[in-house]
Amino acid sequence: MSDTIALFDTLRQSADKDVVTAIEAVVRDGSDRKLCRINILNFSVEHGLDEEKAISGFLHATRLGLFELTWNVLCPGCGGVLDATQTLKSVHKEAYDCALCACGYEPTLDEMVEVAFTVSPRVRKIAAHDPHSLPIWEYFRQIFWGSGVDLPETGLEEILEDITIDSMELPPGEKALLSLQLPAAFVIVFEPVTHAAHFLDVKGEPTRERQNLTMIFNKMHAPTGTTEMRPGPLRLSLDNRSDVRALPSVWIAGDKLHDLLGKRRPFLTAKRLLTNQTFRDIYRTDTLDVDQGLKITSLTFLFTDLKGSTALYDRVGDIIAYDLVREHFQVLNEIVASEAGAVVKTIGDAVMATFSTPDRALAAALRMRDSVRDLKTDLQIKIGIHEGPCLAVALNDRLDYFGQTVNVAARVQSLAESRAIFATKSVVEDVKVSKMLEVGKFKLIEQQAALRGVADKITVYQIP
Repeated sequence: MSDTIALFDTLRQSADKDVVTAIEAVVRDGSDRKLCRINILNFSVEHGLDEEKAISGFLHATRLGLFELTWNVLCPGCGGVLDATQTLKSVHKEAYDCALCACGYEPTLDEMVEVAFTVSPRVRKIAAHDPHSLPIWEYFRQIFWGSGVDLPETGLEEILEDITIDSMELPPGEKALLSLQLPAAFVIVFEPVTHAAHFLDVKGEPTRERQNLTMIFNKMHAPTGTTEMRPGPLRLSLDNRSDVRALPSVWIAGDKLHDLLGKRRPFLTAKRLLTNQTFRDIYRTDTLDVDQGLKITSLTFLFTDLKGSTALYDRVGDIIAYDLVREHFQVLNEIVASEAGAVVKTIGDAVMATFSTPDRALAAALRMRDSVRDLKTDLQIKIGIHEGPCLAVALNDRLDYFGQTVNVAARVQSLAESRAIFATKSVVEDVKVSKMLEVGKFKLIEQQAALRGVADKITVYQIP
């Protein structure tokens, strides 16, 4: 216990004090459920915390060993966890199959990969550290479903029992028989540990003859099959050939199940974490493999460059000019971090930064422009912003990005004259950006631009 107190004392030196207080309280007093796969965004709402400060606080807490970070690949359909890993390197770019939805999904970092935090067993032992000891419905809540499924705090067991014809716990290496009475409905036999499912399309005239179905559970992900049956008796033979227990259940796939799975809440995505400056500072290397390349469907890039730096070096000398440029970079880094972005790299006098949404990038750009003016030098900043799909890659042992979106953002910046901000159509048409421009009464200047490496001219807007 004294070691844990010392860790929290250390955490207070690097994280927001209100965040640390909330984390310490939940570790001390929270239920086991509250400490398994914590949804940071929901945690922030419950405790009245700033989301970015909460994310930063949990990252620092993880670095100290208070929590374990997991990257969970989620099914967009049912919200189930298709894969849970300790490192993003373990997420592959090939499609993940969901047996419950009978669909395959190519993973994207902004839609399918959540980041969650579970208390370390060295700090506090919880039931989910041994997931196969959890009761069946708690296994579904804490292990199978991701933190983006908005499950009720109370009453989940009653809802699941209401849609369940039968369920059981089947130890490894054992077999069992279930005798069921099938209703005239669409029925799913689902096993969440090995992620196996079989659909029963029950229709037609009822029968008294016993129908038979066999399911084998193992580590092989067999395609989900469908069998047409009639209302009446079913003998379901279950064979667990895996090395862990199985939790087969037979569900009626009706409105109650769909309503349960349809309720969602925001969660911390891998994309958002990768654009967090604290994450980039702590996890400088070892985020992705060299040839991994994971898709992001929408990321906003901001490029800056300084105009007048060469003349400044000539006029005031290397030492003074260097100090001024270094001060400029420090201010830009602080602005990017405060707008929930991250600096990817600096190239000479230029900065490349990423943001999860265009409005954050524009807010940063406007502040950057004002900050350079406040330096009271002849330096002028040129800024370009573009949004679109890209690949997250490892380059020179660092997390970086690749794709035409990155190229366009860099080329748009090169269009800018002194103190100008140029943004593409996808940026200015963002709902939140449009509102910002309207409130600020900016008069946009539209133009068609030919960019090197881009076949067609694109529409860009100068924000004076």
